[in-house]
Amino acid sequence: MVRRRLATVEGRLDGHSWLATMLVVAIAAIVRFANLSHPPGKIFDEIYYARDAWALIDKHVEWNYKDGGPSYVVHPPLGKWLIGLGEWAFGYSDAEHGISVPGQLWTTSPEFGWRFSAALIGTLSVLLLIRTGRRMFGSTLLGCAAGLLLALDGFHLVLSRTALLDIFLLFFVLAAFATLVLDRDATRRRWARALAAGLDPTAPGRAGRPPGGWRNWPWWRLATGVLLGCAFAVKWSALFFVPAFALLMLLWDVGARRSAGVPRPWRATMLDGFPQMVLAGVLMAVTYVATWWGWLLSQDGYYRLAERYPGAGLSDTPVIGALWNLVKYHQAALGFHNQLDDAHKYQSLPWQWLLLGRPVAFYWSGDGNCGQASCAAEVLLLGTPLLWWSFLPALAALIWLGLARRDWRAGAILLFVGAGLLPWFWFAADGRTMFSFYAAPAVPFLVLAVVYVLGAIATPAGPGGGQPVGATDDEASQDRRLVGGVIVGAYLALVVLCFAYFYPIFVGQVLPYAEWSARMWLDGRWI
Repeated sequence: MVRRRLATVEGRLDGHSWLATMLVVAIAAIVRFANLSHPPGKIFDEIYYARDAWALIDKHVEWNYKDGGPSYVVHPPLGKWLIGLGEWAFGYSDAEHGISVPGQLWTTSPEFGWRFSAALIGTLSVLLLIRTGRRMFGSTLLGCAAGLLLALDGFHLVLSRTALLDIFLLFFVLAAFATLVLDRDATRRRWARALAAGLDPTAPGRAGRPPGGWRNWPWWRLATGVLLGCAFAVKWSALFFVPAFALLMLLWDVGARRSAGVPRPWRATMLDGFPQMVLAGVLMAVTYVATWWGWLLSQDGYYRLAERYPGAGLSDTPVIGALWNLVKYHQAALGFHNQLDDAHKYQSLPWQWLLLGRPVAFYWSGDGNCGQASCAAEVLLLGTPLLWWSFLPALAALIWLGLARRDWRAGAILLFVGAGLLPWFWFAADGRTMFSFYAAPAVPFLVLAVVYVLGAIATPAGPGGGQPVGATDDEASQDRRLVGGVIVGAYLALVVLCFAYFYPIFVGQVLPYAEWSARMWLDGRWI
């Protein structure tokens, strides 16, 4: 009985699951890398991030080539470092500032260089979601369904083909969640092995705990801290997820101890597991500061030296002074974010995001040959409509199913959707200017919500809402599987067709104006 309570929701590792995984990942890679250099030139905020990324490679700090001095930027450097690696590998060109640098590995178009890392990270995020979904649901089919939905989401696709920061934020938050799920499973396996070896969980002190040693350290939990630090080093909005991670660590630790029969699981967790959580938090902070190494080791960064910025309250004391100046830099950047209330054509409010109420146009051109008198080419940051309009019903069903089944998976998914969306409602009340791409880190969890519901439709739940029941189901259960499978297959097919229809406006293909206009389903809201 105890072993069943401590069982992890994961399937057997086999080659067939990896074959299916790589097939979906190949689909994701093809649509992300195909004609990646189009549209030409810098689109939307690439004008900032592609240039800052090259400056980090060139000078290790963001640099204003026109004025010959450091740039003042308001986002941490890691995402730009990653964009810059693509520019280093494949070349960078900026005619405005007279920069043309060949790639160190292969010289191709400059657009490919500054978009390469986003496309790679976007593809890897599909891989992560497949394997995480498979582990959570105990089903290769559901894991691959999650990956396919993410691969064919227009919102994710556009961010994967543009040198912006949000795809990197999405990736690191998802990667941190994946390692946290691995940590949950590893913790429960440690307890199960210890109990099988004769451990008495009611014994006091170390005698009632699994054996220690470096092999039994919570390595996945520490990795979670590092990956959270990376997410924070891309955009500060990753901080919204920190309470969610801390809460899940705590609840999953308590749950493992309760399942193992520990008499006072909350007290035991605070004494034994809480220090590990603190260590993960320390690693998050250290990782974040380490990503500023170029600024810390340079003499040219904005706010780096007190003598260049009199009256800013900076210090030139070795080491401590550099860290103090970094704090002052962050205070200035925070002030900028707090005053971000200028009106913008494509701004939107959080309650519009899942309804696709105001997508962002990254690129527009009326030029090109489409065989008609009037043509249009656009890159529109628009989620695949059928998928995105499924999110709210899926969340409602997830709440119902999660409560009915008392399923940890439903609670975890809801918690991270909330962490990715709800804080922005607070800023909306404060009048802050916001855009739909702020929702990016929540998208994988919204997809998991849809897949959870698809799994509930396709298969009856096992004991306690866990894995689907086995092949010994009665005839009624088998009929439900058949009907559920047809429904799920039809839904996935419709999402694929919807993606194919909108694909031209995800990648900037030239269309006759009438065909482009036909895809503007919400008229002026999408124009």
